[in-house]
Amino acid sequence: MSRWVLAYDGYDPATEGLREALCTLGNGYVATRGAAPESPADGVHYPGTYVAGCYDRLQAEIGGLHADNADLVNMPNWLPLTFRAEDGEWFDPDAALKEDRLLSYRQELDLRRGVLTRLVRVRDRAGRTFRLAQRRIVSMDDPHLAALETTIVAEDWSGALHIRSALDGRVANAGVERYRGLPGTHLTREEPPPQSGPELLLLRASTVSSKIGIGVAARTRVSVPAKASRLAEAGWAAQDLTVDAERGAHVTVEKVAAVFTSRDRAVEEAGEAALGAAAGAGGFDALLERHTLAWNRLWRRCQLSVDHVEVQRVLNLHIFHLLQTVSEHIVDLDVGVPARGLHGEAYRGHVFWDEVFILPFLTMRFPEIARALLMYRWRRLPAARRAAADAGRRGAMYPWQSAADGREETQLVHLNPRSGRWLPDHTHLQRHVGLTIALNVWRFYEATGDAEFLAEYGAEIMLEVARFFADLTVYDHSTDRYGIRGVMGPDEYHDAYPGRDRPGLDDNAYTNVLAAWLLERALEALAVLPEDRRGELRERLALTREEITRFEDVARKMYVPFHAGVISQFEGYGALEELDWARYRERYGDIRRLDRILEAEGDSPNRYKASKQADVLMLFYVLSPGELDAVLRNLGYEHGPELAARTIAYYLPRTCDGSTLSSLVHAWLLAYTDGDEAWDVFLDSLFTDITGIQRGTIAEGIHLGAMAGTVDLVQRCHAGVRTRGGALRLEPRLPSAVGELRLGLRYRGHWGIDLTCRQDLVRVALRPGAASPIRISYGAEDIEIQPGASWESPLVAGRPPPAGG
Repeated sequence: MSRWVLAYDGYDPATEGLREALCTLGNGYVATRGAAPESPADGVHYPGTYVAGCYDRLQAEIGGLHADNADLVNMPNWLPLTFRAEDGEWFDPDAALKEDRLLSYRQELDLRRGVLTRLVRVRDRAGRTFRLAQRRIVSMDDPHLAALETTIVAEDWSGALHIRSALDGRVANAGVERYRGLPGTHLTREEPPPQSGPELLLLRASTVSSKIGIGVAARTRVSVPAKASRLAEAGWAAQDLTVDAERGAHVTVEKVAAVFTSRDRAVEEAGEAALGAAAGAGGFDALLERHTLAWNRLWRRCQLSVDHVEVQRVLNLHIFHLLQTVSEHIVDLDVGVPARGLHGEAYRGHVFWDEVFILPFLTMRFPEIARALLMYRWRRLPAARRAAADAGRRGAMYPWQSAADGREETQLVHLNPRSGRWLPDHTHLQRHVGLTIALNVWRFYEATGDAEFLAEYGAEIMLEVARFFADLTVYDHSTDRYGIRGVMGPDEYHDAYPGRDRPGLDDNAYTNVLAAWLLERALEALAVLPEDRRGELRERLALTREEITRFEDVARKMYVPFHAGVISQFEGYGALEELDWARYRERYGDIRRLDRILEAEGDSPNRYKASKQADVLMLFYVLSPGELDAVLRNLGYEHGPELAARTIAYYLPRTCDGSTLSSLVHAWLLAYTDGDEAWDVFLDSLFTDITGIQRGTIAEGIHLGAMAGTVDLVQRCHAGVRTRGGALRLEPRLPSAVGELRLGLRYRGHWGIDLTCRQDLVRVALRPGAASPIRISYGAEDIEIQPGASWESPLVAGRPPPAGG
């Protein structure tokens, strides 16, 4: 089995949606699902194309409420290409399968080169046999170009071969079944302009409300002489090409497409830009060569290998899809990270908090991409300030779901398909998203040492989020503690107290602890700035000594609830009822969506100690053991060394993993207590998308945070790579199933850091040519490694020597 190929033998309409999502090709700017070019959106196929940052807003009535929804727009489809013999039917794999005429079908995704290949043998109704070989790329070299090469062989006949190449702008956002009753037509349908040349097609459109101009052009060439005609209607343009096919001879069709929008730089008009790019592009082989070179360069910066072929293949797949969503092409774009990538329309293409799972890997290899994603948040700081002011608060309140302009995009209601009822949606109360954004800023600074970014942008984000949380807290004179009321934690099953009409919970531990951590880090960020920049920032933010005192006071006196010797998920959690897990598993089997099951029964998860996903346990994921220990001790909570093990053991059996991120976090935590079980949970998380465990939703887009998170787990948990205090700290926890793990890293401007972990050894080498030595911390040792030198030490039972935080 290859570490670099995702292959499917045979054609199965029931799994086509899953394949299309996993075989998506993209370059950060644009992505196209791995749909068959001859198949329209029809319930089996969904050929979606998405351009990063292109959203449109439509009005709707949902569950009796007026709402507007911003969607990542499904762009005009550049793929359509099909064929037929003489007066036969157009190639349709679904019809051929039903009539036993689909003789063979294989699809391969080459992860190393970013090439999707399809090999097909099919017989038409007249008994004529075709052989098809098709290759597709979305150029990683030129972000505006994509190409399709199709070679057709008439195996046992000669005659006229008809080929149709088209551009289809009659598309809508219809890739998620539960959204199909809502408005989804985001594109105008313009009449195609006159043909610009014998090989060229052009389609213009614009988004309905955001008025983004879109131009898609295609150049189609055939390897043998062809007679051409043109067809067109509003939103659709096609070329019909007829060639004389000879038995056994090859006919190759090249289709090169270009996509531009009015958001692009150095573009006067999107249609003309697309037409010029398509006309001037090289042939498929030339485009493929440059595309492959670009991918080779990316893979050199993403060195991560384990001596386990199938695990490596899936890790490569996850890195591949991460880079297709947020490549170097986004550096000059103003875009965030859609939770489902550019691979489908689930969550409407919105940006959540997934950067916390994505940025660690990027920061150690592509700091320029990580910086660009943080800049997306900085540019929406004014919107976050307005949201805080509207809520009567100081500082910045970031939205749980974000799209184009940074306003709150979270839905007001959601449908329970089990009960058919529309229910209020309170997930916008997850204020912790702002804490995550500030955390990401500080982690970026720790890893890169980018003082200019911190001074110009990062410290401002941290201070404004800290200001919001300091203002959000309520002081209790009786306990001399501060608390936070009316929020939700990462566990979305609990949004209110049983019997209380008002939504929100009090003193969610994840929110409170991370707020206390941030208040200290925000002041630390301010302190590390040069004196003149510090004074300028304080003046610009009107940050007073009184506010700073408030930060310090809250950071020392934040309330954290406990019960039964563990951290409580929120105040009052310990008084909730225990759920009869065995009964629900026996009755329903899959209980990942326990909230829907309970609501359909007239019940609510608010009554039970039952969580959708990691909540308290997220603290052990985002903070190192030493950091969490320091926060709790600073707050005056003496908790003992076994708190982590007790808390993990308490919440794991009370969590149903309703999110793909949950098992990822659990695998991370179990690595501290049970390495073998941790490996099993890691494998479950690793294979979730590729095996289609949640097939019904993966067809709507991959789980990008979970994919990136598995790679991050290998890097920061198994290899134990952390960045603290100006040193690269190593705390390996190598699973027994892995004999050797290798990483290539970038740290604070140092390229060429090679890390090797084995069951008995950890080794770090700094390649020659580095400008300066690096400092690493391992156990109680601080080691300086010179350029061209290496260092190694025994790794005892997969663990480093004991060390402090």
